[in-house]
Amino acid sequence: MSEQQSLPLAGIKVVEFTHMVMGPAAGVLLADLGAEVLKIEPLTGDNTRRLKGSGAGYFPMYNRNKQSLCVDLKSDAGKKVVLGLIEDADILIENFRPGAMDKLGFSYEALSKSNPGLIYCSLKGFLDGPYEHRTALDEVTQMMGGLAYMTGLPGKPMRAGSSVIDITGGMFGAIAILAALEERHRTGHGQKVKSSLYESTAFMVGQHMAQQAVSGVAPQPMSVRTSAWAVYDIFDTADGDQVFVGVVSDTQWRLFCEAFSFDDFAADESLTLNNDRVAQRERILPVIRERFGSMTKIDLMAALDKTGLPFAPIASPSDLFTDPHLNESGGLLDLTLHTGEKTKLPAMPVDMGGRRMSVRHDLPREGEGSRLALLNTGLTDSDIDQLVSDGILRAAD
Repeated sequence: MSEQQSLPLAGIKVVEFTHMVMGPAAGVLLADLGAEVLKIEPLTGDNTRRLKGSGAGYFPMYNRNKQSLCVDLKSDAGKKVVLGLIEDADILIENFRPGAMDKLGFSYEALSKSNPGLIYCSLKGFLDGPYEHRTALDEVTQMMGGLAYMTGLPGKPMRAGSSVIDITGGMFGAIAILAALEERHRTGHGQKVKSSLYESTAFMVGQHMAQQAVSGVAPQPMSVRTSAWAVYDIFDTADGDQVFVGVVSDTQWRLFCEAFSFDDFAADESLTLNNDRVAQRERILPVIRERFGSMTKIDLMAALDKTGLPFAPIASPSDLFTDPHLNESGGLLDLTLHTGEKTKLPAMPVDMGGRRMSVRHDLPREGEGSRLALLNTGLTDSDIDQLVSDGILRAAD
């Protein structure tokens, strides 16, 4: 059995009409799990390929293990080609503005007539309701959903340092797709599923809403929050670095005091319980800061590692390229950028039966890998070549 055949979603066919992050993120999860994902792009290719600045990483991160078909969807011939692909597909994913797919003739209502088993995933800014007509972005919903408020300083909302809502919205879409696949086993029918940015944001800040419901006090931004633990802070080291340390139980407090010889703290019964320690943070933290400030980062982390306490160096994304754990555990995948340069990017963060999901197909060039999928619809090589000659398709193979 080949690697492809042994993967959980082997044999599942996905047609993906996506761009930017949310849609491609849903697609790459299915692709990593073994689905055959065909990315539909304009004749000029997905504009996401050409983004610069903070968007330069979108395409390489979320489009491995996919094939590409560049096609003129405004032409009758192009539409016919794509409809042939969809008729044989298990899943369709799209994240274009509301109504865009309907105008192309690719609504769920139209497509499900010829493919009743189709699972049609729409990834939007909002689910059905008063806001459904609005155009949304990750940053828009972080602002209106309370996440930027919780991330920034008081009066200075700040978006999170990753496209977390796009990514989680795509993940929720993938979860809904997998649930719909399971339901199809019982009913024989597909369905339309939707995931959204705004509702994903609300789900993520739900813990803070629940905090208010329980405490009766509106949550403050995380930057000025009242900590639930006495030691849950970033500490400076003697060599100018920083280390985060968390002590989140009474058992961990005893281990912590023993490891760093805080004998006075260990003997103080007023510090035995966490809530009592929280009330005395202003007394405890200066002592710990002085001790840790006399240690190098390496020595401090070595001592913490021996105790089993939660700790972390303060790293940047650049540091992850050389992280020993990611490199030795299969957590980074080898990919080729459009420039031909080789790089490593994070793998899907799951282990299934002792195996990590790997790269079966490198990042596709525009139109790369689609010929086989087209042949499977009944087109011949001659038909495909003629469509390319007519400017209906672009093919890289």
